[in-house]
Amino acid sequence: MFNKILIANRGEIACRVIRTAQRMGIRTVAVYSEADRNARHVELADEAVAIGPAPSRQSYLDTDRILAACKQTGAQAVHPGYGFLSENAAFCARLESEGVVFIGPKARSIEAMGDKIASKRLAEAARVNTIPGYTDVIEDAGQAQKIARRIGYPVMIKASAGGGGKGLRVAWNDAECRDGFASCRNEAKNAFGDDRVFIEKFIVEPRHIEIQVLGDAHGHLVYLWERECSIQRRHQKVIEEAPSPFLDEATRRAMGEQACVLARAVDYQSAGTVEFVVDKERKFYFLEMNTRLQVEHPVTEMITGLDLVEWMIRIAAGEALTLEQHELRRDGWAIECRINAEDPSRGFLPSTGRLVRFLPPAEATGEVRVDTGVYEGDEIPIYYDSMIAKLITHGPDREQAVARMREALNRFVVRGISTNIAFQSALMRNSRFREGRLHTGLIAEDYPGGFDPSSAVHPRPLLMAAVAAYARWRYVDRARKITGQLRGHGRKIGSEWVVQVGGKSIRLQIEPNDTGCDVVHLAERHTLRTDWQIGQILFEARFDQEPVCLQFERAGLRYRIIHDGVQLETAVLSPRAAELLALMPHKVAPDLSKFLLSPMPGLLVEVAVKRGQEVKAGQRLATIEAMKMENILHAERDGVVEEQLANAGESVAVDQPILRFK
Repeated sequence: MFNKILIANRGEIACRVIRTAQRMGIRTVAVYSEADRNARHVELADEAVAIGPAPSRQSYLDTDRILAACKQTGAQAVHPGYGFLSENAAFCARLESEGVVFIGPKARSIEAMGDKIASKRLAEAARVNTIPGYTDVIEDAGQAQKIARRIGYPVMIKASAGGGGKGLRVAWNDAECRDGFASCRNEAKNAFGDDRVFIEKFIVEPRHIEIQVLGDAHGHLVYLWERECSIQRRHQKVIEEAPSPFLDEATRRAMGEQACVLARAVDYQSAGTVEFVVDKERKFYFLEMNTRLQVEHPVTEMITGLDLVEWMIRIAAGEALTLEQHELRRDGWAIECRINAEDPSRGFLPSTGRLVRFLPPAEATGEVRVDTGVYEGDEIPIYYDSMIAKLITHGPDREQAVARMREALNRFVVRGISTNIAFQSALMRNSRFREGRLHTGLIAEDYPGGFDPSSAVHPRPLLMAAVAAYARWRYVDRARKITGQLRGHGRKIGSEWVVQVGGKSIRLQIEPNDTGCDVVHLAERHTLRTDWQIGQILFEARFDQEPVCLQFERAGLRYRIIHDGVQLETAVLSPRAAELLALMPHKVAPDLSKFLLSPMPGLLVEVAVKRGQEVKAGQRLATIEAMKMENILHAERDGVVEEQLANAGESVAVDQPILRFK
């Protein structure tokens, strides 16, 4: 067994590998860029080595610097995590040539499966089900259009070396095919250094279901069941679960066996994943093989009780699998939500900045797990992936796993940046998700404009109003005790309040007691029992004997409540104050229609128009790169550019003006 390993990665996955290695008694070495000097993985590792500037090409993707760090520290092996160099066959081969073990599959296996065109041909040769398509390299957009017409729209345009949703577009017509081909090539060249693109038939209403495999150098190979990964946005997974609510045992076994056939064909030795697309009739087709650890591996660990990172290390050290297929158990249900630094109300655009508050839910063995690489006060940079944590819950069945996830999301506090936590909560309540009626287009269909938690409707407005009114009473009571009496007259606190919540005005009475209060609304009495104290962000209570946990903050004269994917700005007023407020005029928002504003922080890669140029609605205006994704800004209406306010190569902030129109 190794004495010391180096983790050639950052963030959550680096922390994840360090945790298992240290439990095994193996010393760990972290590497870090200038942007990650104070990162959590650097703090957790036994040693740390600086490897260059913030851009990943000058640090985490620099194989010379990684190898130098190995030699400097005496690391015997390298775990690549996922992303970066994890599927780089040349890196793997170079490590091996220098006497450093790559904790993952052999270079020949990575090379065979890393090229999507070659892997599809190999799958066909192994008699694994494949999707109809064109697997030769496509030279230009014109050829791409001809091929797409021959296959029949819709088609999927994919970078041969792609992954993580980059270098991938769906085209429904010639125009989308032409634009998608260009974008795929650009993204693939920037992200992978390989701009080859191929095309295949797009399966309508597809499910994305993958099989986890594990193989050693002694000929043993098993599959560890499946993961349902159909909840996606822009081809990036948002929620994963194991097992799939869609598969029957016969399909599950057939997919597992085909995954093993493919893995055996490339002599696979490590943890890997064979991804399939499954149609409405449960017909499945090979999509690709990821020759690395997957982001969603914790759900497999939760239902099998296995540590996949530990097995990767043991296999790389030459140990044999002690697992037989018939011995593998599948216990309960597990769900993972990716917590990303992004703003759902702005179309899920990236969000960067400082984590002013970062308070994950408490972990509970076998029930709640949090994998993260950040801490409170940490800075989220523009250079890397947007994921800041993974929240995993487990239960004896799917219903209870979902219930635990809802509770854990309600307890997950992040401030300073925007996140998708509220959106994940909304998905947990989505009827199609709850019923298991999933496909990869669910988010695009149900949330076409993104998701704004402040516009969502809470199903229990009385609960929100009761919490706000009780908190208001507590604040007023505290003020009364601080100010004391005025000329012998004690301050009076009314019992009747009007709470403005979710566009409604709810009139109720608060009757405080030692354990919370009673609430009277429309002649009905309700109970709110809590030990909440002023300043606590988590408001835990029992409302009519039902336990509830929500996030509560004072926001000026209002109270902000976040619960189950809904964010409410409530006002608690006396009846007279509510009457007077209704007479106040509304402030008109400023007209910003003459400006092109940056919807996210990032690098302004291109300004595609010039001063004095006429533009048409839908025309490409600018390109912003953030968190490894290319975002194109288009004109919303016809107009003329009057002034360019930012130049290509500049870093731009959210809502920073780029262009002004006449």
